[in-house]
Amino acid sequence: MEHKNYNITELKFLDTETETMTFEGYGAVFGNIDAYGDVIKAGAFADSLVDSKAHGQMPSMLLQHGGMTAEDMTPIGVWVDMAEDGHGLKVKGKLADTTRGRESYELLKMGAFNGLSIGYLVKEFEKRTKPEEPRRTLKRLDLMEISLVTFPANGKARVNSVKSIEETETIAEIEQNLRDAGYSRKEAKTLIAKIKDSNLRDAGDLSIIADSLKHSTFTR
Repeated sequence: MEHKNYNITELKFLDTETETMTFEGYGAVFGNIDAYGDVIKAGAFADSLVDSKAHGQMPSMLLQHGGMTAEDMTPIGVWVDMAEDGHGLKVKGKLADTTRGRESYELLKMGAFNGLSIGYLVKEFEKRTKPEEPRRTLKRLDLMEISLVTFPANGKARVNSVKSIEETETIAEIEQNLRDAGYSRKEAKTLIAKIKDSNLRDAGDLSIIADSLKHSTFTR
């Protein structure tokens, strides 16, 4: 199985008790020559994605491509969505509420590591015919796993942005999430109004708001 390293483009943090530990990025980028001299062609993952979705089994989410022990090979979360777009293989992942999942989440927030690396089997490729061409053009790949890694082969494989609660969710989405958590429509709107009126935006302030809202009393 081969590996390629790319970048996380977006992290979504919600520093409250309903913390989601989700992030987004690109597991692969099309059309650029990587550190191994290969180029991945658009459409290379199409068959693999169709097969994964048909069987309800996404590629595994590992840390540093796993290792020799059972713990190392145990996933740290799940990939909840992935699809090809004009840029590459866009992925969305959710880290598990386990020791390794929480540690990975904290390290991502700190910027201690921020790379993505894909593990795959080559099903179809073309070799170069001229010295200036890529070593291989990868046309069809069987995607096995995508890992969070410390040292991506691509030097530009870095986190580009971190989003706050105001950026990651619209008011309608926040209201729906509160309704799903058991709040009435009136209670959800009251909670949202308190957050909007607070004019507080950093993670610490949001934690204070969340804590105060837990002790709020509502009349229905």
